[in-house]
Amino acid sequence: MENIQKVTATEAALKLINHLKSKHGQLMFHQSGGCCDGSSPMCFPDGELIIGDGDVLLGKIGGCPFYIAAQQYEHWKKTQLIIDVASGPGGSDFSLEGPEGERFITRSRLFVNAD
Repeated sequence: MENIQKVTATEAALKLINHLKSKHGQLMFHQSGGCCDGSSPMCFPDGELIIGDGDVLLGKIGGCPFYIAAQQYEHWKKTQLIIDVASGPGGSDFSLEGPEGERFITRSRLFVNAD
């Protein structure tokens, strides 16, 4: 399981990330727990969100760090997060992609033989 990325992005997500990077510079992502906005990955200019001891760096997508809340990680540690894009309203007012008419969404895939 060491060679499997814990977070990946679809081509659509990578395209939106590149578009947002051209407008806002380097980016960062955070997946928090909870319902509503907390269940969607959030995109920020790099450094805008303070990362704390309760956050886990899963990896990078589009060259951008992707963090997850430690409590959420405990629930999802046996899955691969796949960041995708959906059209229409949704997500958070704080996430950069909102005004673009798209939103990042999280899909997941269970690791086979995950211990």
